[in-house]
Amino acid sequence: MMKPFLPRRRFLQDIGKAAIMSTVGPSVAMDLGMLPTLRADEGKKVLHFGPLEALAAFMQETPLAELQPALVAKLKKGVSLEKLVSAAALANARSFGGEDYIGFHTLMAMKPALRMASLMSDHHAPLPVLKVLYRNAQRIQDHGGRANEVLHPISEATQISFNSNLNQYVRNQDIVSAERLFKNLVLKDRHEAFNALLEVVQENTEVHRTVLPYRALEMVDLIGEEHATTLLRQSLRYCLASEAYRRPSWDRHGEVLSRLLDEQKLLEKNPGTRQPDDAYVDKLSRNIFESSPEDAAGAVAEALGQGVAPSCIGEALSMAANQLVLRDPGRPPKWETTGKPPGSVHGDSIGVHASDSMNAWRNLAGMSNGRNIYACLILGAWQVANDRQQRPELLHENPLPSAHHLNEYRNISDQNRLLELLNETVRGNLQAHATAVVAKYAELNLPEEPVFQCLLQYAVSEDGALHAEKYFATVRSDFYHTRPAFRWNHLMGLARVTASEFGRPAAGQAEARELLKS
Repeated sequence: MMKPFLPRRRFLQDIGKAAIMSTVGPSVAMDLGMLPTLRADEGKKVLHFGPLEALAAFMQETPLAELQPALVAKLKKGVSLEKLVSAAALANARSFGGEDYIGFHTLMAMKPALRMASLMSDHHAPLPVLKVLYRNAQRIQDHGGRANEVLHPISEATQISFNSNLNQYVRNQDIVSAERLFKNLVLKDRHEAFNALLEVVQENTEVHRTVLPYRALEMVDLIGEEHATTLLRQSLRYCLASEAYRRPSWDRHGEVLSRLLDEQKLLEKNPGTRQPDDAYVDKLSRNIFESSPEDAAGAVAEALGQGVAPSCIGEALSMAANQLVLRDPGRPPKWETTGKPPGSVHGDSIGVHASDSMNAWRNLAGMSNGRNIYACLILGAWQVANDRQQRPELLHENPLPSAHHLNEYRNISDQNRLLELLNETVRGNLQAHATAVVAKYAELNLPEEPVFQCLLQYAVSEDGALHAEKYFATVRSDFYHTRPAFRWNHLMGLARVTASEFGRPAAGQAEARELLKS
């Protein structure tokens, strides 16, 4: 039977949505709730998580007002933070399937929150985890709870050949075949499946498309191989949903990547081990930051062709992204939203997004093999240069801290006084001053851990507009994987972002602190 025509109003609404999606891109479209929801598995059975099922259901079903007392009670009975996070991640995956903006941001914050907990004293260690679990439960309930779960078991009705092309299924928006093939690949070899997924991810260089598979893979390593399909499936779903607004421009970076792989004969080589000096890495980073996307990608491909170690190129990528953090003039008044006032740089700012993306690309390169090692680094260069190109004025901004701000702290050499000043500048929302304090601290060659501890407390206490945990983890990783000559720039960036986000406490944290006192 022929389906009835859409009502005129609905038809015009759909046209309007399509036009807007073609303009704003995937992240904003998803944030606005405009991307199509994938429902090929509607009506199927509920995903069951074995020994973690009861705890996952608890995360979804417990009323928000009762959640934190119940979580603290479980901790006191000996349930580990790792087990709580594992169950929460599975509950998140089942609820959102990578299709909800707040949902997938919360998933990406879980492993960073667990790492933050490991840096805190025993008494306060649960706080970052409780913060993210509270956000997770709140969003699940806002989303409709168990009744609106997105992920269901993948049908076994038809087997898909291993020779099938996952990317082609995604391009065709064939969710059934894409998920069946992906499940088969995971069962055969999780790493082979991950590499196939990465080729789908590389179809568009965009922050959430890049970071989600990295953070999901981290969760697989925590939760276990038996849940690899569920966790990585979120990234596949994100890519499938994004096909609704595919544009011709998506093809350009892929064409450049193919050309560069061929020109440098990278597919014929093993990754190099050459460790260039500081001047080389600094020059490569500046080249990436200042160049067009195509030239930045070319510079990285050439370095790879010359045998430069991927880890060194990862340093240069993160250093280039850090420049966006330090040069960003802040959110203009026309971009003001709740929790993100004019002048702020926290949340989804260009620098935070770029830093998280480059951290993901360099880690994805380390987790993958063959072609994808090169592709992740080359596309990382393309992405950060493209981000900078969207804000051309950043090329001419001087990075913080300025000489004026540095001069204010030139005569201070006491470590404790500098840490007091760092707290004062953060609490005063003095972004430039906070970077200057950290710069002076670095100049004195003082130990970094007290600075991390100072900034950690705010990454826990403040809302951070969905990015506090992830960006803290990004900076800590980048700091310890960047050579001493440049690593402190990452902590200056974290100090600036922390000063920007202060003053907006995270939901549920006051209650969590009281519960942990008892």
